[in-house]
Amino acid sequence: MPRSPLFGRRIHISGSVVDDLTVAATADVQAARDMIAMLVNELIRRGANFVVPVDAEPLRKADGLPICFDWLIWKTIKESLALRPGAAPGPLAVAVQHHKTEDQIPQEYESLWDELRASPLIKIESAAQWNMNSKRMEAQARFGDILVALGGTEGVLYLANLYHDAGKPVVPLNLALCPETTGARRLYGFGLTSTQTRRLFQIAGDGDAHDWINRIRFPQRQSVADRVAVLIDLLESLERPRAFAVRLLNPDLPDYNDVQTFFDTVVKPVIEDELGYRLIVIDGRQTYDHARIDQEIFAKLHRSSVVLADITGARPNCFLELGYALGRGLPTMVMVREGASLPFDITTFSGLQWKTSGTVEDRRRAFREHWQAIRNRPPLVPAEALIA
Repeated sequence: MPRSPLFGRRIHISGSVVDDLTVAATADVQAARDMIAMLVNELIRRGANFVVPVDAEPLRKADGLPICFDWLIWKTIKESLALRPGAAPGPLAVAVQHHKTEDQIPQEYESLWDELRASPLIKIESAAQWNMNSKRMEAQARFGDILVALGGTEGVLYLANLYHDAGKPVVPLNLALCPETTGARRLYGFGLTSTQTRRLFQIAGDGDAHDWINRIRFPQRQSVADRVAVLIDLLESLERPRAFAVRLLNPDLPDYNDVQTFFDTVVKPVIEDELGYRLIVIDGRQTYDHARIDQEIFAKLHRSSVVLADITGARPNCFLELGYALGRGLPTMVMVREGASLPFDITTFSGLQWKTSGTVEDRRRAFREHWQAIRNRPPLVPAEALIA
């Protein structure tokens, strides 16, 4: 099987079921659970990773089925480990928990969790100082790349807003697990308006997002296997995470050719072909989503996954965009041509001084090594709670 676009991307499946049988019938809930188990299985087969909470498992009074899907996901992950491609990057799952988690794990899942948490495949992220869903959701959204939402209420809407603000796709499923006025079904209804669909998710190659939202309508007569096949197709068609380029763009300036050659031969091949991002360059030659170029630049910058800031040429607009990226706390790689003159306050910031000489592979290797060294660098001013 060719490498899937989902290889290494973190999928966050989130939602819950209301306790009202007139809204969420037992058969519909069971079908949703069957779909999630099959979906997780297929995602693992494609080398995808996951973000999954670790918590209690409340049950519906009406039929005893779980209200949430988290332990179903953990169970399926454990049972499907043999399907995972050997070269898939880790961790397989980021487990988000809080200080009461260990006391709330259902007894039937204790041994499963003990085995998983002892594995190097699992990374535990703790929101220990907070016993509130909002803080745990913020941690989940920070690590997730794609949100798949089903059912739920205000929590799903809050989580969707976190993903949207970070420029990450939100895929809502129109399953009869909650009222149409809330949760994933409200998001789905929002996306049915063609002018709004692209705010939920975008399709690679400027594909038609509105066509896809209709394809995942999932009528009751549709089989679980067909639902999963369509959903996998959609997830594999999503636009890749954005890497926003801050760089010299005026071809009349003397440093332009060096910068353009560096991006063509080093940055773009590594970022797109190896790391799976889509390189975003706003130079006036692409279709705009906004009326003004400054709005286009900062909207795309605001919702990018990483920022590649080359300050060769010392252009004021580049420093403005670099400052915005650092202030927003985006993962930012600062670059400059070797020997360039820099302001004093930038020379103290660890960056890549790239060369115009040497082999292409040597220059790409230097780029990769610097990326690996700084990609998990914390923001300049970490957020600290007032009261822990």
